[in-house]
Amino acid sequence: MPKRLLVVESPGKVKKLSQILGSDWIVRASCGHIRELSDTGEDSLGFVIDDGSVKCNYVPRDQRSKETIQQLKAVSKQVDEVVLATDPDREGETIAWHLKEVLGLREPKRVIYSEITASAVRSAIANPRKLDSNLVGAGLCRDCLDKLVGYKGSPLVWALNNGAKSVGRVQSATLHLICQREREIVTFVPQDYWSVWVDYAEGFRAFYKGTTNSLSDAPEPETETHDDAAGNNIQAPESKRVLSEAEAICLVEEARQHPHQVVHVEGKTVYRQPPPPFITSTLQQAAGSKLKLAPDKTMVLAQKLYEAGLITYMRTDSVMLSPEFCAAARKWLEEHDPQNVPQQLAKHRSAKTAQEAHEAIRPTDVFRPSVQLRQELPPEEFDLYVMIWKRAIASQCKSAQLRKTQIITQSNSVLWQARGQVIEFYGYARYWNNLSKDSVLPLVQQGQGLTLENANFEKKQTQPPPRYSEPKLVQLMERKGIGRPSTFAPTVATLKKRGYVQLTKGNLQPTTLGLEVDDFLQKALPDLLEAEFTAKMESALDAIAEGKQGWQQYLTTWNKNYFVPALAKAKTVAVSPSNTKNSVAERKYDTSKTRCPECNNFLAKIPSNKVKKKYFLKCTSGCANIVLFWSDFSKSWQPPRTQETKPENHSQTPAKLSSYPCPVCKKPLEEYSYTKDGQNKTMLRCSAASRQDKKHKDVAFFSTAKGWWSPKFGELNPVGQ
Repeated sequence: MPKRLLVVESPGKVKKLSQILGSDWIVRASCGHIRELSDTGEDSLGFVIDDGSVKCNYVPRDQRSKETIQQLKAVSKQVDEVVLATDPDREGETIAWHLKEVLGLREPKRVIYSEITASAVRSAIANPRKLDSNLVGAGLCRDCLDKLVGYKGSPLVWALNNGAKSVGRVQSATLHLICQREREIVTFVPQDYWSVWVDYAEGFRAFYKGTTNSLSDAPEPETETHDDAAGNNIQAPESKRVLSEAEAICLVEEARQHPHQVVHVEGKTVYRQPPPPFITSTLQQAAGSKLKLAPDKTMVLAQKLYEAGLITYMRTDSVMLSPEFCAAARKWLEEHDPQNVPQQLAKHRSAKTAQEAHEAIRPTDVFRPSVQLRQELPPEEFDLYVMIWKRAIASQCKSAQLRKTQIITQSNSVLWQARGQVIEFYGYARYWNNLSKDSVLPLVQQGQGLTLENANFEKKQTQPPPRYSEPKLVQLMERKGIGRPSTFAPTVATLKKRGYVQLTKGNLQPTTLGLEVDDFLQKALPDLLEAEFTAKMESALDAIAEGKQGWQQYLTTWNKNYFVPALAKAKTVAVSPSNTKNSVAERKYDTSKTRCPECNNFLAKIPSNKVKKKYFLKCTSGCANIVLFWSDFSKSWQPPRTQETKPENHSQTPAKLSSYPCPVCKKPLEEYSYTKDGQNKTMLRCSAASRQDKKHKDVAFFSTAKGWWSPKFGELNPVGQ
């Protein structure tokens, strides 16, 4: 008979933990949060602030939570001991506290582990601790803060009557970043400039650097850094910007009229340290830029890898790795890549707010064969695991060794510059290659004359700042202190769900609704949109978690000194269409080559993830209800299908069996008559009652001039053909 109960958060962990712990244990899951603040009391907040104290009224989140609580209560009465093993972070500690409350536990044992392996779990159970009241306080404070801002702030935007749904402590500050960038793009005025260059017969191109009179002695900064959110776009080299075509022409003429010689040759060895192992934000950034995964999708896949015992806990802001893993990684390198074993590991610093008791995200077993895992895991999970494995191993390798070269040439008083790079030793980049490709310069000597082959210029134009990709937004949230590892992905997902932002060509663009909400909140609750203000709130929660501040005192002071006066002022802001719609230029859509059937203007391409082509066409010139969707069948743009309304006494023509077999079950297809757009039509479908199942979902053949045709199965051939 089992004597002990282990309660975890996710049902996905139960099977693995049961195998590890054996028959003496019952393992059950809370399925995440089991309680939430009730919708009772003033403004349905579910808590009361009274004279410096906060009284919370928590209730089960939903019917499933009620059932979970009852089941856990029943099991807890059958065992001698209950151990709480919720996730090792602030939210996990808060959930453990809720479990203590609903199960009536006095001093429950709390265990934490960062990986679901036999050694880690058994070690955690052998070393339990008490609940951390400071972490719990921070969790309760965050709960109350979020509901206070959401429930008190959201009615302000409801008054806009434009479909706005919510205001949020982290959500609104993040939306403001996206809207700020959009306004910069809208107001951006491009400037022309010219890039001037020379080609030498010796085999390299040099770009205009300046003149001997204007050249400063300051060294140019090293631009290559570890940027997990960066895509694969490598910017083409350019000259120092020339601001007029006349000057560019003069430089080209001078290059052609005067001899060229090498005035400076420089070669230096540069060492690039390995990147740190992944934390939550950098995992989301790298998965977004390399695997094209949204932050919330990345976390879902990482959760599955964690529950399978393949990686450590995926919500962390610490780059620390356990000594055991470092030793295992070193052993792996000694066996497979001995030249890459460093004498001393690179030192990586976590952010000041990082919880150093946690580990970075890493594989639990560096020796596990990937061939076996490829067969066991779905492709997306496998790709994410491999990326985590490579990054963890890379962090334990030698630095990469680069040979950077520079040649400066001169014609009269004009200087030209060429830069080159050769990777002499890949080091960590064998596993995590974030180095630019080799660019080899020829061997030349100072004072050597050069043969000019060509001199020319290219007209260019400054570009507006780019919209944020999801990885870049997560990076920005982290740098500005908006949210914490557990909130990055949900925040981005909420903005999309609310209709405040949309993905346009892989980047986040605010919708008209999002811009209107942000414009209004700038007048109503401006402080709440500022990154610094939101970051201070996060820092206060961190201080509460560290025991440096009482959570009830902080919440009451914040509410009294800031939020109550801010709300009173916000309610005086007039709500009118002019407040919201005129602050940003009307959104411009890409134009199609298809014209509107009514006004003959070109139709706009409206982005949509719900259609196969990722956009549909709509008239934005004032014609009502002119919308076209792409038809793969007719290879043309078509209006949406209209469903015929059947008369009450409509008698359906009985179906008749055909000689054609169903491509799924081989039973006869039946001919079915129906009416569409006022015309009588026929189609073939399976006569078997099982046509409602998933396999028969696409069994539908339509009558065409060439015979029966199906979008799924193509042309239909009779039996024997």
